[in-house]
Amino acid sequence: KVTENAKNSLASLKRENPRLEPTLAIIQAHNDQLIQEANKNFAKEIGLRVIHIRLPEGSTKDEIVSEILRLNEDPNVQGLALDLPESLCSSKVLNAVKPEKDVDGLSSVNLGRLVHGDVYDCLVPPTVCAVMELLGDIGGKKVLLVGVREAEGAALQSVLQREGAAVLSCHWRAPQLQSELSHADAVVFSSTKPDDVPVSWVKPGATIINCAHGLLSVADNCGQQNNPAAGTTVGSLAVAMRMQNMVKNMERWIQSQQYRKWDLQCLKLQPLSPVPSDIEISRAQSPKAVDVLAKEIGLLTDEIEIYGQTKAKVRLSLLERLKDQPDGKYVLVAGITPTPLGEGKSTVTIGLVQALTAHLNINSFACLRQPSQGPTFGVKGGAAGGGYAQVIPMEEFNLHLTGDIHAITAANNLLAAAIDARILHENTQSDKSLYKRLVPVVNGVRGFSAIQLARLRRLGINKTDPETLTEEEISRFVRLDIDPSTITWQRVVDTNDRFLRKITVGQANTEKGFVRQAQFDIAVASEIMAILALTTSLQDMKERLGKMVVANDQKGEPVTAEDLGVTGALAVLMKDAIKPTLMQTLEGTPVFVHAGPFANIAHGNSSVLADKIALKLVGEKGFVVTEAGFGADIGMEKFFNIKCRASGLVPSVVVLVATVRALKMHGGGPNVTAGAPLKKEYTEENLQLVADGCCNLQKQIQITQLFGVPVVVALNVFKTDSPAEVDLVCKIAKESGAFDAVPCNHWSAGGRGAVKLAQAVEKASSQKNTFKYLYSLELPIVEKIRIIAQKVYGAQDIELSPVAQSQVDRYSRQGFGNLPICMAKTHLSLSHQPERKGVPTGFILPISDVRASIGAGFIYPLVGTMSTMPGLPTRPCFYDIDLDPITEQVKGLF
Repeated sequence: KVTENAKNSLASLKRENPRLEPTLAIIQAHNDQLIQEANKNFAKEIGLRVIHIRLPEGSTKDEIVSEILRLNEDPNVQGLALDLPESLCSSKVLNAVKPEKDVDGLSSVNLGRLVHGDVYDCLVPPTVCAVMELLGDIGGKKVLLVGVREAEGAALQSVLQREGAAVLSCHWRAPQLQSELSHADAVVFSSTKPDDVPVSWVKPGATIINCAHGLLSVADNCGQQNNPAAGTTVGSLAVAMRMQNMVKNMERWIQSQQYRKWDLQCLKLQPLSPVPSDIEISRAQSPKAVDVLAKEIGLLTDEIEIYGQTKAKVRLSLLERLKDQPDGKYVLVAGITPTPLGEGKSTVTIGLVQALTAHLNINSFACLRQPSQGPTFGVKGGAAGGGYAQVIPMEEFNLHLTGDIHAITAANNLLAAAIDARILHENTQSDKSLYKRLVPVVNGVRGFSAIQLARLRRLGINKTDPETLTEEEISRFVRLDIDPSTITWQRVVDTNDRFLRKITVGQANTEKGFVRQAQFDIAVASEIMAILALTTSLQDMKERLGKMVVANDQKGEPVTAEDLGVTGALAVLMKDAIKPTLMQTLEGTPVFVHAGPFANIAHGNSSVLADKIALKLVGEKGFVVTEAGFGADIGMEKFFNIKCRASGLVPSVVVLVATVRALKMHGGGPNVTAGAPLKKEYTEENLQLVADGCCNLQKQIQITQLFGVPVVVALNVFKTDSPAEVDLVCKIAKESGAFDAVPCNHWSAGGRGAVKLAQAVEKASSQKNTFKYLYSLELPIVEKIRIIAQKVYGAQDIELSPVAQSQVDRYSRQGFGNLPICMAKTHLSLSHQPERKGVPTGFILPISDVRASIGAGFIYPLVGTMSTMPGLPTRPCFYDIDLDPITEQVKGLF
């Protein structure tokens, strides 16, 4: 009956979850084949997969614990049971089993729940279940437990008492044993009965159950007549009960895999006035341990990889687990054309999620980019938000994080090294020598690697034996014939280093005169960074890495990373970087930090994977708030036309960040320079400057409306802004088509200062959404560039340099014409000229060069004199950054 019930229950679970493969691991440290066969047979009958781990009989407790810990972390094992000698069943061993995998129910956590009556949150140990089944109705009877192990004894005593039995426990040498045996209606013992304890001590008619030899012991009436347990096998029933427990465990496991409402404990804020520095605010708050945060938002233990106390990588397996969970609402934070100081998009993003979750009790996630070391030590400083709306710990956020940018740098430069090395070797070796080295003899056999076989197939050579290639086939295989003048792949470094904008490589004598001009880009401009931000899986990332075009050959055909044989190595370097990093805001709400492409020289958005995972975790009524870099003309346009195409996700609302400071600049105010004090026009009320500058805000609202998404203006209020200036901006924004315009004080007040913004976003998200792309991918490259220039920037037309036109012609001929466009343009103006503020018109947009990021999946025009390697200013931020050698605390970050 037990087996049949378990079989039917498991079959039902498998029908609802077709990919389910329930697996029970059993650790055995003895040579009893009978137990192993019983487990195997019952499991097969029910439909369970069983893994037997047979340890030597002399195994120590530490060796067993080590095996348990390994199986605890195996995501393919949902249940764990122990078949061990009694001498090894210590609390140390039993408690090593994770409670959620404890099929035998003997861990202290499970027993505690059982004793406290939490029957729905625990499993009754199989032997206890078997004993209770055999005893039948024991209400009002006296049951004696003799020599029963502590864990099983506690469980059995608890269950018996709950059924109304009077329970006593003693060991075989107890002086009162004879007296207790003579009064007991039932006796349960699980250690061998000494010969000097006569059967005559037992009360006539008492039920006696012998569990002395573990799960396969037999019930024994010790010579008593009319014993209902006589002849029944406790062991077989206990094994069946173990399998039944495994099925119950699977039901609980499946429930744990489903989405559940967050039980988030937010952190309290006590804002000070005046507002301290960002790093002082960050240090004053004690973040939750990241594993606690992960559990609060529904992540499972095996879905996170912890880095220290406050950061964790999240595994992509989560997407498969929650694939049927509806997505939440998708909110993009963009901005007007900023001053060089930035207008606070990250701060608004964080303030908004703090308001949604900590103050309105709505699940929300912020998805941010990882800051580059370039601006952190250059001009802008960190990017963790600011004031009482920031990610903590801010120094960890801004410095290294979990090493993703380092991984990108390593992968990028490995590919760069492979290009130059391949050119050198092809130029200095014959086809035969190249072939011998590329396909070496290993253990007496010459064989192709997997990536070499793939290259052969692309060449139309369907051979797998290296000895069968003809001379012509060998030549085609070994010669990439890279044209050095066409190399587009640059080395990268995550530092603003202007002197690397043009370099010469190959000057050492060992390079035999193969000198060429090259350059460094900043690491976040690497195509690998763009791929990380746009990829949807590990397999997708590998394919994208392989498609990266690094140069052309002498015939004008593209040469890829796959041709160089480096794809697998790049994927290995990126295998951890593909996982988003979990952190938290000052108020303890969750944040994903992942990828960090610049918006002026790349597509400027955090990763598709972070957004997809967050949208599942927040649930249908939750919000995911992500940020696009710089103004809406750059970051937002690329978000819609590039990122949304890659992800298939549809945005619900755009939050457009504005500041009175930036609007005054667009209205004709003096230049704003990083590090220099603001002029009085920015610190005193000036309604005319604000009114004149709102033209830029109006233009950015219009750009948003091109895509059919509702827009809410968030006015990031500074202490120098007057109420009249704030009211004027909100009035003009609403008149210009914004769904709402809300002043925000999250910088000084935390999430409480963005509650009205959160409410406006929630309302806007229920509006009709007519999202559409700006252009069709089928259009020619030049026409797509022209549409962006005219409709978004307000240009009269575009002008391609001869170099740019020739690149467009080449990419079109090579079959890359149907890709979206990623404009590399200054962020300080709608035009290509940083000094032109407001809404410039009538200008011709110059396209100086066009590059292709085929792996990332976009064409990459450079507007004007746009550089892919920023430089350091006269007084960089690093003057203020220091380390206390005693406390090891970082100073000077902002």
